[in-house]
Amino acid sequence: MAEIVDHLEVSSAAQFKALGHPLRHRLLFALGQEAATISQLAAALGTAKGNVAHHLGVLRDAGMVHVAETRQVRGGTEQYYRRSVRRFGFTGEGARANNTVALQAVAADLETAEGDPLFTVRNLRLTAAQAEELATTLSELVDGLTDAGPDEARYGVAISLYRPRQPLHSPHHSPQPQL
Repeated sequence: MAEIVDHLEVSSAAQFKALGHPLRHRLLFALGQEAATISQLAAALGTAKGNVAHHLGVLRDAGMVHVAETRQVRGGTEQYYRRSVRRFGFTGEGARANNTVALQAVAADLETAEGDPLFTVRNLRLTAAQAEELATTLSELVDGLTDAGPDEARYGVAISLYRPRQPLHSPHHSPQPQL
C-alpha cells in the first residue's frame, strides 16, 4: 500500500497540467477522506465511468492518487483509489490558473450540494494591515480544523482574499456600491 504524503507543494508545469481540469479537482475532493472505485466516483460526481477513469489515470500518473486496494468481484478486479496527498499547496507560475480551475470545481460541487450551502462574496475597503490580519485569521481557522472521521458528513471549505482589479478613477465616476 502506498504511503500517503502529508503535504505536496504543487509548482511544476507538469503538476499544474495534471490539475488542469475541474473534474480532477473534484476527484481529489471526493478522495480526500476515503478510497473509492471508479463506479462509486462516477455516481457521486454524476459523470460517466470512462470520464472518471481517464481523469484518475492523469492524476495517478502525476502521483496524486494511487490504487489503495483491490477486490475480486464477479470475475473481475475492483480497484479502490485514494489520494496520495493529504494537503496540496500551490506556488509558481501555474498557481493563478489553478485557482480558476479549482473554483470551477467548487462551483460544480455547489450546484449539487446538499442543503443550503453557505456562500458569501463581499467587496470592502481594508487597510493592508487589516487584509493581512484577515488572511492570517482565515488561514488559521481552516488549517486548525481537525477531520471528524469517516462516519461524519464531508464538507468543502473554500476561502479566498483577493484584490480585484482596481477600477479607473476619474472625477466623473462615483464610487462603486458595496456588494
